[in-house]
Amino acid sequence: MHKRLHENKPVGYEELIRRNSLHVLPHYVTSFVTEGMGRRHTVIKDHRRDEYYPKPYYPGDNLCDHITFALKHEGVNLEILSAIFQQTPATEIEGHVRSTPTGKYARLIWFLYEYLTGKELDLEPVKIANYVDLLDEEFYFVGQKEAVSRQKVNNNLLGDRRYSPMVRKTEALKKYLEINFQKRTEDVVGRYPEDLLQRAISYLYFKETKSSFEIERATPDQKRAARFVELLKSADKTNFFTKDNIIMLQQAIVDSRFANEDFRKDQNYVGQSLGFGREIVHFISPRPEDLPDLMEGMFKCHEMMAASRVHPVIAATIIAFGFVFMHPFDDGNGRIHRFLIHNILATTKFTPDDIIFPVSATLVQNMKHYDETLELFSKPLLPLIDYDITDTGEMKVNNDTSLHYRFIDMTAIAERMFWFIETTIEKELVSELDLLVNYSKAKSCIQDIVDMPDRLIDLFIRICRENGGRLSQNKRKSLFDMLTDGEVVSLEECVKKAFSLKEPQL
Repeated sequence: MHKRLHENKPVGYEELIRRNSLHVLPHYVTSFVTEGMGRRHTVIKDHRRDEYYPKPYYPGDNLCDHITFALKHEGVNLEILSAIFQQTPATEIEGHVRSTPTGKYARLIWFLYEYLTGKELDLEPVKIANYVDLLDEEFYFVGQKEAVSRQKVNNNLLGDRRYSPMVRKTEALKKYLEINFQKRTEDVVGRYPEDLLQRAISYLYFKETKSSFEIERATPDQKRAARFVELLKSADKTNFFTKDNIIMLQQAIVDSRFANEDFRKDQNYVGQSLGFGREIVHFISPRPEDLPDLMEGMFKCHEMMAASRVHPVIAATIIAFGFVFMHPFDDGNGRIHRFLIHNILATTKFTPDDIIFPVSATLVQNMKHYDETLELFSKPLLPLIDYDITDTGEMKVNNDTSLHYRFIDMTAIAERMFWFIETTIEKELVSELDLLVNYSKAKSCIQDIVDMPDRLIDLFIRICRENGGRLSQNKRKSLFDMLTDGEVVSLEECVKKAFSLKEPQL
């Protein structure tokens, strides 16, 4: 038999996964070394890619050779490294470090082994060497540097070993970082009169509340809707992402019968019931016994990012999406997830004072895009979880899954988060403000014709607008029989003109 001329050998993380039969989330890049001597080339697949290296790049056959290749060419993947170190004898790492005790990648491997396992290796501290950063800040969003003298490594992760997602500085994210979103927002609102903006704020709070519930196909009663509005109004004044505050928030926005006193004690999941005990499962959250540690890690990560002045949209992505992936409550997780976006953007002053971005309204208008964003994590996660579901819909997770939720690569999610915010400012905010301008025109026109109570004017505008500029005969008789036929025609014209509505086709 002839050997294939150009056989591709997996290297780095892909080889580590294959060799150790790891059940982990895939790394964003898969690397191969070819038998040929051609140039390195890249094949892009959505937000992932394959890298092909010529033969001289082959790192060697032992485990630390491939870890070194991964750290050098593929970046830091804490989930894969944690899983590897759980299977690796300490002596293997010690032997590798002793062979190059001051080498950059040997020290990084040594630091990561001790950091992720909590075990100290039988090695003497490095005495003569320059400090090296764990994450390259040209390539990653990073936290404040913590100098670790033992290995002469600067730990600049965004969180700690309990929860520390990664966000890479892709070309898309670099472009978003160049945009002055505050200036864009000021330019948008500057087109509208001050008195309208003052009225718009209350409307935008209500709109955001309605949209956030609508995403979950829920209709809140007036009290819960009013509570959510009041919470949104205080989003710029309070850090809601503490354990006490997040529990208070959940209790305020859900039916009191489903309010939690603490994080959930049962396994929950997101699925679709087909009846007769059959379920299509879309997402499985962490086991309840893993939640306390994960959530404490999230709270710490939030504190660390605030101290490091991490970009507000990156911080909002890591906390808000991390929260919905944790799903720590029996109900209300989605609404809290979206509320946290507002809370973080407002407290970091990313959102200008006296304005609210109707982000949930943008999500409602782009539900497919929103669902796909959540699926960036949930889809590759699902095959890694071993679970059983009873006839009553109760789930039990049989394997240890906590590692999958600790070090999520949120790069692609952050890219979409920026897109949602840009779309909110450029389209949704403009649309909502234009709607209020048109409403004011219609109301003023109606008041010039008939001196009706505001409630009836609002009702007439809403019904007429929803019906293409016409008032149906049934609504005419049941709600506006006090108006003459001529008045109704004139009021319809007010609405059609204000909202640029065309006559419906018969």
